[in-house]
Amino acid sequence: MKIGVIDYGMGNLFSVEQALERLNCEVVVSATPHELAAADALILPGVGAFPDAMKRLSETGLDGFIREQVDAGKQLLGICLGMQLLFEESEEVAPTKGFGFFNGKIARFSGETTDGIQYRVPHMGWNTLDFKCLPKWLEDINLPESKYVYFVHSFYATHINREQLVASAEYFDAQVPGVMQADNVCGMQFHPEKSGEFGVFLLEQWLKGVEVLTC
Repeated sequence: MKIGVIDYGMGNLFSVEQALERLNCEVVVSATPHELAAADALILPGVGAFPDAMKRLSETGLDGFIREQVDAGKQLLGICLGMQLLFEESEEVAPTKGFGFFNGKIARFSGETTDGIQYRVPHMGWNTLDFKCLPKWLEDINLPESKYVYFVHSFYATHINREQLVASAEYFDAQVPGVMQADNVCGMQFHPEKSGEFGVFLLEQWLKGVEVLTC
């Protein structure tokens, strides 16, 4: 199975590529649409600011390519900033439109609870996912008891469509969407490739779901 990792200059490409290769995938890391189009599924990684990412995707024409591929039914996984780009808009730096595959807006953690308790921003470290529903790629599978994953982010999705929410994590009084799914588009706010056994488990199950759909 061939997985295309979209290279727009703002992703932690090496760790994602290594994780995929360990799971026996053929990996194509590219910024060229015709090379990525030959992949069975696409991964949109991301590290940095939302407006910069959308600008680079627009300048390279990859934004239009991604929309075309999703409309054609290809499976897409967004990781960290890559997941945030899949929402309607973000307030980071300046109001910026996203892809809109998921309903909701990306906002900064306030750093203070409604009770006036101060907390650290970014949300960085290990946290537990609480599953609300299971997408097709996790159906009929026993989830491991330990569901810790690794987060590093200062912004998170708010005003979401609860029907698109797969799993969330608590960070003080904020409910952080951790996994989202809308048709053939999936998002993981954490880094599955850096999240130990459970992160690798989730990535592997998503890949198996892709393989079933493409066979």
